[in-house]
Amino acid sequence: MNNPDICVVIPTYNNEKTLSDVIDSVLGYIPAVIVVNDGSTDRTNEILERYKEKVTIVSYSKNRGKGYALKCGFNCAQKMGYKYVLTLDSDGQHFAEDIPAFVKMAEKYPNTLIVGNRNLTQDNMPKKNTFANRFSNFWFALQTGTKLPDTQTGYRLYPLEKMKHLRPFTSRYEAELEMLVRCAWRGIKFISIPVRVYYAPEGERVSHFRPAVDFLRISLLNTLFVFLAVVYGYPSKFVRRIKLLSAEAERFMIG
Repeated sequence: MNNPDICVVIPTYNNEKTLSDVIDSVLGYIPAVIVVNDGSTDRTNEILERYKEKVTIVSYSKNRGKGYALKCGFNCAQKMGYKYVLTLDSDGQHFAEDIPAFVKMAEKYPNTLIVGNRNLTQDNMPKKNTFANRFSNFWFALQTGTKLPDTQTGYRLYPLEKMKHLRPFTSRYEAELEMLVRCAWRGIKFISIPVRVYYAPEGERVSHFRPAVDFLRISLLNTLFVFLAVVYGYPSKFVRRIKLLSAEAERFMIG
C-alpha cells in the first residue's frame, strides 16, 4: 500500500526483542515509517542503525514517556507533509496485517479518527487491561457524549491535518485517552474497527505500565476532564451544532 498521505509512527522504549519484527512487518504495507526512540537503554539504537536508510528515526537520550514520543512523531510527520498518522506499539502486540483496514477506512471516511477495537475476552488478555478499558470507556463517554468500545488501544489512525496542531500535553500513558477526549471536543468523528492483538504469556511480556502510578495519573486526568467537559467540552459541542444547523438552514433558503 502506498498512500502518500499516510505514515506510521512507532514509539519505542526498550523493546529490543520485538522492534525489528514490528518494523519489518509494517514496511511490508506502508513505506513511510517514523520510529521514535524514547530514550531506550537496551540495543534499540543498534537495531535502528540498520534501518536508517529505510525509516525516519527520531531519538533522544532521556525517557520522556509515550505521550511525549507521540507528540514528537506527530510533529515530524506534519513537517514531512503527511495528513494521517497510524500509530502502533513496538512490543509486538499489534498485527501489521490490520493496516489495510485502517487505510481503507481513512480513504472512505476522510478526516476521521479510526480506533482499533481489541477482543478483550481472548486468551492471554491481562485482566487489568479489561478493567482499565471499561473504566476508561465509562469516563470517555461521560466527558464527550461519545461511546467507543476500546479507548485504551494504541492502534489508531489520527487525521493529522484535521487535528492541526492538537498535541498531547500529558507525557505518558494517559496521553492516548487525552487525545481521544480533545479530538471529540474539537468535533472530529470516530470510527471503531476490529483489530487483533497478541499478549505474550506472563513472564515474557515487556510492559512499562506502572499500575499504581499510571492509574493515579489517569484518574487525575479524568477528574480534570469532567470539569473541562462542563465548562468547555459540551458547550463547544453545542455551539458547533448550532452553527451546523444554521448553515443547513441557509443552504435550504438559498436553494
